[in-house]
Amino acid sequence: MHNQLLKKIENKSAIIGIIGLGYVGLPLALEYALKGFNTIGFDIDASKIPILNSGKSYIKHIKTEKISKAISSRKFFPTADFSRLPEVDAIIICVPTPLNEHREPDMTYIENSGKIIAQYLRAGQFVSLESSTYPGTTEEILLPMFENAPITQNSNIKILPEGWQAKNSKVKKFVVGKDFYLAFSPEREDPNNPKYSTATIPKVVGGVTDNCLKVALSIYNQVIVKTVPVSSPRAAEATKLLENIYRSINIALVNELKMVFERMDIDVWEVVDAAATKPFGFQAFYPGPGLGGHCIPIDPFYLTWKAREFEISTKFIELAGEINTFMPYYVIEKAGEVLNKFKKSLNGSKVLILGASYKKDIDDMRESPSLKLIEILREKGAKVDYNDPYVPKLPKTRKYQYDMESVELSKKNLAKYDLVLLSTDHSDYKYKFIASSSKVVLDTRNAFERAGVKSERLFKA
Repeated sequence: MHNQLLKKIENKSAIIGIIGLGYVGLPLALEYALKGFNTIGFDIDASKIPILNSGKSYIKHIKTEKISKAISSRKFFPTADFSRLPEVDAIIICVPTPLNEHREPDMTYIENSGKIIAQYLRAGQFVSLESSTYPGTTEEILLPMFENAPITQNSNIKILPEGWQAKNSKVKKFVVGKDFYLAFSPEREDPNNPKYSTATIPKVVGGVTDNCLKVALSIYNQVIVKTVPVSSPRAAEATKLLENIYRSINIALVNELKMVFERMDIDVWEVVDAAATKPFGFQAFYPGPGLGGHCIPIDPFYLTWKAREFEISTKFIELAGEINTFMPYYVIEKAGEVLNKFKKSLNGSKVLILGASYKKDIDDMRESPSLKLIEILREKGAKVDYNDPYVPKLPKTRKYQYDMESVELSKKNLAKYDLVLLSTDHSDYKYKFIASSSKVVLDTRNAFERAGVKSERLFKA
């Protein structure tokens, strides 16, 4: 049966289904649609569907023109109707994998996606998980769900692969690699990266069986510049964790050095830039107010949680997590020290945070350290506002529900605040204007110095 599916993929008659139309799923769906595949995008948030069907975007760095082109080509079909899952030949899961309040994996989104796929699964379909997770998820959670789904005729099925029969539905169960195909291929999105996009970032792929891998490679080779096969879904899941644990540990190292060098009156940014001139054996990482995004603050804890099952303590990874988690508190300590120089206390001070997204020039708020900074500042008694040209209003997140709107960066407004704290170094900011209009500035990204700003009222954290 896999040869039939491979043939459909090669002649582009295969229908692609993407579950989750967020920062990962939406750009992937657009790639398939614009390459000529009929692509159905599924999302539980029904409010997204009319926006997409009108050719508009709800993610700032994903251009409206690209969505409009995919919709007008009649190749991209967004929907909240999961009963259409039997129509598709390939199902790619792109859902969140957050941590719960105990910093343990919250598998709710993956489990719910798996349950609904199992409800509609038909013979000949391919399923791939892209969500960052611990090694074993694909085979321990999804595989049993699909293997135990009886092959039944579904009245909602609109398109069936040639030769498929439902007459054995009473007894037959699905067999992986024969009746359906399962793989893991970690997403590698870097929102608004000018150099790399969904299609140009190599894709690691691990299949449960050889046939699963063959189908997975065929599916992804249609839209990705290069696929990298590995021996199993576990190897692919571990690859994603290694990539982000590597970054987490190196960011923790430079964050710790920032605190050490600050006591020694050494500029850590100057040191990193100097070290980066070495043409081998060094990669530059820069300090900041804390980790943000959908991967680096979360992925290391997935491995530490799973490692406990094997009676292994991941001391190195956990130490890096502790340092990075502490950084917002360090920034607030510095804010208190800076205000004290001007005979002010945090309690009662007006503070403006510049930048709400987790990285520059995007509207992605996931795990943004700015949200933690607002929380700590409020606990200390400060009155907090924020500005972000990409985030006009702070959205509800799993942890925070702030009712705040971005304030205008006028000369009059800036002068009202006792402290302006830069958390995200957007390119849109006019750093010289901000510095000249503000009473005191605390910079966590070295953005003002990079912009050539010198001032006695400018401090680094």
